[in-house]
Amino acid sequence: MTIAYLNGEFADVASLRIPVLDRGFLFGDAVYEVLPVYQGRPFRSEFHYQRLQRSLASIHMDTVLEREQWSSLIQQLVSRNGGGSMAVYIQISRGAENTRNHLIPRNLTPTVFAMTAALKSRSPEVLERGLHVITHEDTRWSRCDIKSTSLLANILLYSEAHEQHAQECLLHRDGQLTEGSTSSIFVVKKGRVYAPPYGPEILPGTTRDLVAELCEANGTPVREGPIDMTELADADEIWLASATRELLPVTRVDGHSVGDGHPGPLWRAIDSRFQDYKLESAND
Repeated sequence: MTIAYLNGEFADVASLRIPVLDRGFLFGDAVYEVLPVYQGRPFRSEFHYQRLQRSLASIHMDTVLEREQWSSLIQQLVSRNGGGSMAVYIQISRGAENTRNHLIPRNLTPTVFAMTAALKSRSPEVLERGLHVITHEDTRWSRCDIKSTSLLANILLYSEAHEQHAQECLLHRDGQLTEGSTSSIFVVKKGRVYAPPYGPEILPGTTRDLVAELCEANGTPVREGPIDMTELADADEIWLASATRELLPVTRVDGHSVGDGHPGPLWRAIDSRFQDYKLESAND
C-alpha cells in the first residue's frame, strides 16, 4: 500500500512532497474523504463523492475532481496497490501561495493527494464483547458537518479515550449527544433506533445513512431527534458506525454496562444485513 497520488503523479508515498506554504499544511485549509474498497470495488462511492463536493462547497472551493476523474483515481490507486480490500483517502487543499495569508486567495491551484491503507478486519473480540467508550463535552468547532482536515480536537478526544482504555469518545453539547470523535452514533431503546439530527455539529455519515436504510428494510426505521445524555444510562443498545469500522456495538459507557453488557440482538440483525449488502455490492 505504498503507491500514492499527488497532483497528477503516482509514486511511492515516502517520495511525495508538498510546498511548505500549502494552506492545508499551514491552516488545515483542506477537506478529505475516506471510502472503503471491498474486493477491488469502491463501496458506495457516489455517496462519498457527494459528501466531498459538499465539503468543498462549504469552504468556497469549486469542484476539483469530476465524477469520472474521481472514479478513475480510485481505481488506479487500488490497482497500483495490488487490488483487494483497502481504504482510500483523498485530500484536497486550497493550494500554496508565496506567503502565509489568512485571507482566502483567489485562483490558487488546489493540491490533490490520495493514498491507500490496509482495511483492518473487525476484531472477533469486539464483535463478541463490544466496545468500551467514554463521554466528553464536544470541544470541536461549530462546523463539524464539513469533513475538514482540521482534526486536532478529534485527535485529542480520541486519544483521551484510549488513555482511559476505551475505544471511542461519545460527544455532547449542552447535554445533547452529537457523535463520536471518529464515528456516528445510534441509540436503541425498547426496539426503536434513534440518532441525533443532522446539523452543523454533526458530519453527515455515509455509513450512518446506509445503516438507516438497512434499519428501514428491517422494519425498524431510525428516528432522528435530540438525544439527552441521560438516555444513555437506560439504552438497550448503542452502536457506532464509520466507513472503515462499519457497524459496531457499544457495551460499556464510562464504565457502566449498556443493556446486559453484551452486543444486542438488533445490532446482530442489522449488522448481518450490512454484511450481506457489502458482499452483494462487491459481487455486483
